[in-house]
Amino acid sequence: MICAGDDDDDDDPFPVEDCLFAETFSQDTAFTLFGQELRIQQVFGGHLGVAAAVWEAALHLCSYLEERSVEVRGRRVIELGAGTGVVGILAARLGAVVTLTDLPLTLPQLEANVSANMPSSGWPATLPTVLPLSWGQDHMNFPSDWDLVLCADIIYLPETYPLLVKTLAHLCKNTAVVYLSSKMRKEHETPRFFEECLPSRFNVELVHRDGSQNINIYRASLRKDLSQD
Repeated sequence: MICAGDDDDDDDPFPVEDCLFAETFSQDTAFTLFGQELRIQQVFGGHLGVAAAVWEAALHLCSYLEERSVEVRGRRVIELGAGTGVVGILAARLGAVVTLTDLPLTLPQLEANVSANMPSSGWPATLPTVLPLSWGQDHMNFPSDWDLVLCADIIYLPETYPLLVKTLAHLCKNTAVVYLSSKMRKEHETPRFFEECLPSRFNVELVHRDGSQNINIYRASLRKDLSQD
């Protein structure tokens, strides 16, 4: 997988060396989404690795939310593995109450992008919250009263799949809906996550597929027989 805007190669493993540099530098890119112009800083190099870039699956999720008129205004939204924060920041610009989460080393980039994208009139709801979240470890520090959980291109490390499902199950106890946009990497067992791991606790529906870029978007909700676990 390569950075948004570069040529794609479905056979490339992930992570790869594309967009991972020995020297640290930043790149500001403008995106127009939902009629909103976002300026997203991508800090390549250092220790951010894949968290530095805006990936195509994130842009696909933003487009899907717009095309399907998914209501976010006034809703409590949490983004997992937020990276640059483009999806969650867009939701906040549209009036959602947003919490952006990722590993601690990613938080400075997230905070910088939140600051850079505050509307001139202020945030419609509240300033997005940026917090560390390690799946399966500190998820119990978070409430379960979300309306939407957003995930963009976070399914690529098989050892994290059980931890992610455990985290999602906690966050979704009060009927939250999850949208997951993902490059479908067979070499990293991404299809298995959606066919076996996630359905172990969730009802899962494929709602969009881009065959040219091998990106799927799924909608999931916690199975009712497990919602009280």
